[in-house]
Amino acid sequence: MKRNILIASLLVASTSAFAEFVGITQTQQGGFTGPTISKTTVEKAKTFKDDMPVVLEGNIIEHLGKDKYLFRDKTGDITIEIDHDDWRGVQVSPKDTVTINGEVDKDWMSIEIDVDSVKK
Repeated sequence: MKRNILIASLLVASTSAFAEFVGITQTQQGGFTGPTISKTTVEKAKTFKDDMPVVLEGNIIEHLGKDKYLFRDKTGDITIEIDHDDWRGVQVSPKDTVTINGEVDKDWMSIEIDVDSVKK
């Protein structure tokens, strides 16, 4: 009987400790809950300065090789670069409308978007 009481006490204590740990973990996963970067167009993004954050909505039309793709919205086309890990398991086709988050990457003769995330 003492053994059963001891086991029950340990079970209650470990469950309480786990619940407390989960509660702490959940409160540490905070974030910002205010205005975010507004969606823009390919046409406008082409005028942005290097490294400016950008959110675009449209379609990934074609794979251009390695991590380069052709992205299109109603205002035009732009090359985007999506590293393998930035896909995060999302599968898309040219028919799917996606939202991409990234930064403008301007060189002397080109402009593209370095993508951080892709969402259907």
